[in-house]
Amino acid sequence: MIHVYSRLGFLLLAVIFAQFAHAHEVRPSIFTLKLATDRSFTLTADTNVEALIAGIGAEHEDTDDAPTAQIYKQLRELSADELKTRFSEFAPRWISEIGLTFDGSPVPILVKSTQIPAVGDLETARDSIVQLSGIIPPQADTFRWSYPEKFGSSVLRIERPDQELQAQFFGAGARSEAFDIGVAEPRGWAAKALDYGLIGFTHILPKGLDHILFVLGLFLLNTNWRPLLVQVTAFTLAHSVTLAMGLYGVVNLSPAIVEPLIALSIVYVAVENIFTNRLHAWRPVVVFLFGLLHGLGFAGILTEIGLPRSDFLLGLVAFNVGVEFGQLTVIALAFLVVGWFVGTSWYRSRITIPASIAIAVMGAWWFIERTML
Repeated sequence: MIHVYSRLGFLLLAVIFAQFAHAHEVRPSIFTLKLATDRSFTLTADTNVEALIAGIGAEHEDTDDAPTAQIYKQLRELSADELKTRFSEFAPRWISEIGLTFDGSPVPILVKSTQIPAVGDLETARDSIVQLSGIIPPQADTFRWSYPEKFGSSVLRIERPDQELQAQFFGAGARSEAFDIGVAEPRGWAAKALDYGLIGFTHILPKGLDHILFVLGLFLLNTNWRPLLVQVTAFTLAHSVTLAMGLYGVVNLSPAIVEPLIALSIVYVAVENIFTNRLHAWRPVVVFLFGLLHGLGFAGILTEIGLPRSDFLLGLVAFNVGVEFGQLTVIALAFLVVGWFVGTSWYRSRITIPASIAIAVMGAWWFIERTML
């Protein structure tokens, strides 16, 4: 019976890996609404138009999980001009579902321009820029925002004349409160912190498989809370430092460098788990160094959103707290799955080593994918 339970524990870990083992993440669309003094507006979308056309939205955490994954791949292979033609046919349907209303009423929205990058790396999402425009009704005083659940989550950045940029995160299908057209009503720090914390949490669960596997690698070597706390603390301090440095522009490394190194960090931790059964003194130091890399990866998320300058510190702290809650949730779930078997004579041979091999293989594949394919 014990052998059955041990295999069940490993099977559950394997299921977790299979569910998340993709690198084609469906990310939030980022919209910038610019309100002009002549009561016109532009709405600029930074989005994955291939996913929109293929109908891949919030119900899929990865493009490979969708029934239309093959269509997405075909669209991903199109040249910029070919994809622009396909999108121009789809755009009216997409625009009709964007929930931008003024005093409760929708207004006509036209496509002003579409910028689609060249094909590039087929394994990486191609972010296109679509600029829309329209006219604000003469008597309208407020506007609301919503984005259909099927299209996923969104970030709305609001630019008013001579006022500071406003940014807010919306979960899939969420609808905003009424915004004043002329004056930005300040949001409380708690509401902003919740937004940035949620972005941080969801970047770990469910979307951060590389960070999930790294944390699981730390967990698998030694489940005693003291050694685990030392490693997690080192990782937290490190990614907090580079998250801040990346956000403030002190350090800016290309994802083409950072992402393969993150994959190697996963391989290292997993391989060490296979060849040692105790926490060596150098492990927290190595974890700290790898945490610096992961922090640069986190910084890219907040940079994409485009935080208002006044929200930098709040966004930095809240995002980091959200990341920590995500990591602690990963550890808690790992305890829930295999914690029953910790301390048994066969835990290392039947749980730690097989799971670490699976993590190492995944990390190695990502390194190859991110550097050679």
